[in-house]
Parts: sequence; C-alpha cells; structure tokens
Amino acid sequence: MRTVVIDAPGSVRVDTQPDPALPGDDAVIVAVTAAGICGSDLHFYEGEYPLAQPVALGHEAVGTVVEAGRQVRTVGVGDLVLVSSVAGCGSCPGCATRDPVRCFSGPRVFGSGALGGAQADLLAVPAADFQVLKIPDGITTEQALLLTDNLATGWAAAQRADISFGDTAAVIGLGAVGLCALRSAFVHGAATVFGVDRVDGRLQRAATWGGTPVVPPAAEAILAATGGRGADAVIDAVGTDASMTDALNMVRPGGTVSVVGVHDLQPFPFPALSCLLRSVTLRMTTAPVQRTWAQLIPLLQAGRLDVDGIFTTTLPLDEAARGYATAESRSGDQVKILLTP
Repeated sequence: MRTVVIDAPGSVRVDTQPDPALPGDDAVIVAVTAAGICGSDLHFYEGEYPLAQPVALGHEAVGTVVEAGRQVRTVGVGDLVLVSSVAGCGSCPGCATRDPVRCFSGPRVFGSGALGGAQADLLAVPAADFQVLKIPDGITTEQALLLTDNLATGWAAAQRADISFGDTAAVIGLGAVGLCALRSAFVHGAATVFGVDRVDGRLQRAATWGGTPVVPPAAEAILAATGGRGADAVIDAVGTDASMTDALNMVRPGGTVSVVGVHDLQPFPFPALSCLLRSVTLRMTTAPVQRTWAQLIPLLQAGRLDVDGIFTTTLPLDEAARGYATAESRSGDQVKILLTP
C-alpha cells in the first residue's frame, strides 16, 4: 500500500509499504477514501517534534471497512466509517466515559508513531467498536472527516470554555480547529465571538461566519472593545507562548481560557500570580472525540451547526508533499487540505 511518510523536517514522501495485518479479533482494516492534513501534523513537518525514525503521518480518516475481526459488533465489511484520531483500549473504565484520553492503558494517536498513519491506502484500527463509527445518514464526507478530530476538538474547546448565553468569547487562531471552535462558540450561546489571526483571508472567513476579526496580539483591542472587562471565555487554538499569554491577558476576572492548540516541547512561562489574583480558570484539552459524536451528529444533520468551507483544497494522495507545503503556507485562501487515496 501507499502511505505518507516524513523522514525529516520538510521532507514528506509517499512510500510503498506492506499492507497492514488485522491487529486483533476486535480490529478492522479500513480502505481510506479521504484523509485530512491537520495543523498538528505540521509540528513534525516544521521540525518542532523530533524524528528518531520515519513516521507515517495522518490521524484523520474516512473509509470503507474491508476486513473485520470476529469480535467486532458495530460495523462490518462494506460499511463506510469514520475513525477517531485518538485511540483507547475500548474496554477499561476510562474508555467507558467515551473519552480515549482517559484510557487506563494511555491514549494513542494515529500517525504519531504509535499507530499507523491515516494518510494511506489502508489503516489498521484496533478496538474498532470504540474507535470506529458507521457514518450516519445525512453526514457528508467532509463533515465525517471533521468529526474525526478538528470539529470534535473545536467543540470540546467551546464546551470547556464555560460559555454562557450572551457571553463574549474570543478564538485565537483561525485554522480548521479555530474556525470550528468559533462556530461552536456561537452554538454554545456566545453573543460576540472575536476571531484572532494574522492572516487577512482567515479573518474575512471569521467575519463571514459572524465573528469580529482582530489581529494579534489582541488583548488590548479586546479589553478596549469590552470596556476594560475582557472576554468571558477565550479559546486558544494555536498553543504558542505568545498565543497563550495573549489569551490569559484578554480573559476577564473569573473567566476561562480553554487551550486546544498544540504547544511545543518547551515549558510555558505561566503567569501564576496574575491568574491567581484574577481567579482565571485554565483548561487544556485533547478532545474526547468519541464522546462528542452524540452531540455533533444531530446538530450537523439538522443544519444547526455549519462547517462548510473548512476544506479548501482536495489533492490525490500522491501529491501529499504539495499538500503539506500548501498547509504550511497558512495563506488566506487555504484552511484545510483533504487527501484522497
């Protein structure tokens, strides 16, 4: 099979490897029909995470089950499915909460070395009854792909930001996760959502979807716009020192900062005294992907949550290198790349 591999920063290629074997009686093999390039994939591509050996990339996959173990109950051969980006054992008390991050064995992420990469012809998925969902009626391929990670993450970010009806929220970073978080913040009841980004095209997208565009660092502008009070809730979908500092500076006393952006491997200089004196709540979240499906799917089916326009480019798998270069450009015209094996 073909699979996208990174050998060194900036060096992505399509490799030919043996087809994966079924990893257990509870597992499935999925023939991937659509895979996404995620912003967190770029941490390997841009050299922020070390590479001891080549890594098969990708953790967002939609496809058709072509082989199923005898213990699999919820899907079968021929079913079109989506695969959670974060995997758990599926049988422990932690996984019983539908949150793979709480797995007693420790969560694993596809495309990070622990499991195979989703940007491939085939993907082996363990504990399939927990990891895999048959795509419901009325859910498009793009929506299904967003449900594997980006939409689940943006939704969880808004939930954990403690947004109440009528609140003012801010979203830092208007990539795929940030745009999903912006839309989710409105669904959670925010009256005003500031969209913070440096790229004009992304600010325009946020404005089109009801956001109020602001260029970072945004704390001063948001404090001014709120009469010095600050935002009730701030979602950081970037996760750098600069973005988290800006988030903590723009949140009101008693407010919540919800971080879903992926930080690098260096410690963050946390302003503990300021946060203590202002009673700020800080939450950092890897999305409970499986748990979000019960809420998100009905909203998508009913048209109450709109995620159209997140994917901006579709490329064949063989052009993965071009896809990564496009994603790295972070241009106003490009938000998210879809690869089709």
